[in-house]
Amino acid sequence: MKKERLVSSLLLFALFASPSIAKADATNFSGDGTIEFNGKHPLQVMDPEHPEKPVDAGVSPNTDRLLRVDFVPQINFWEAEISDTDQTYYGNAQLFKDDTGARGNFIQVSDFRNDSPGWTLQLKQETQFQNSANGQRLNGAVLSFDQSWANSINDPETAPKVSKEVIRLLNIGESYNLAEAKPNMGEGTWAIIFGASVTNDKKRADTLKPKLDEQNNPVVDPAFNNQPIYENQAISLFVPGKATKEPGNYQTVLTWIISELP
Repeated sequence: MKKERLVSSLLLFALFASPSIAKADATNFSGDGTIEFNGKHPLQVMDPEHPEKPVDAGVSPNTDRLLRVDFVPQINFWEAEISDTDQTYYGNAQLFKDDTGARGNFIQVSDFRNDSPGWTLQLKQETQFQNSANGQRLNGAVLSFDQSWANSINDPETAPKVSKEVIRLLNIGESYNLAEAKPNMGEGTWAIIFGASVTNDKKRADTLKPKLDEQNNPVVDPAFNNQPIYENQAISLFVPGKATKEPGNYQTVLTWIISELP
């Protein structure tokens, strides 16, 4: 079984105490028309909810084999006040550098092998969330993924299977299954999505909620042309109240694993 791994950082939040036309004579000729296919498949990230449309989702780690990962999300939980009670925070939804609206966070997988033997997609959290300044761990914090679904321009009957249950990364260093494609399934390009926007046409529940400041004004992301930020309630982080917290940025490392089925 071949495996490829992509590593991405995941930021928790900053905790704080407070044309022209040419004409020609009509002359007829005959000849041959030829085309040669080179076997290459250029990488293009597609709108996860409308997969016929290319999008600009920004920079992402990716692989370059016939079975590959095209895009993984950089999940950000933004800012929150320090609390001594149990809290659940929601990750920012996926934004784009073009005019595409906010979407559920997604991973894009492409399989261009002939007679594909299938594949699995897994996720592993390498470390507990740590304060980037002093290494303090956010003990007991649990990252969860919910409302998963697969989408593509390809026949939905060939879709990879995704979990119907909430995926809770309870054990640091353990790999959790996100999707599995049986032989001759999951071919072409597929998005594995967590949550959905109200514009989706698959009757998926809307999991996005605008993020507002204390004056009820939209919070914007300067990295995405100051577009409004939405929380995606399909990706959450539970932080126990008893966990020791200090002001600062807390981060973890996620590893996305694409494997060929044997």
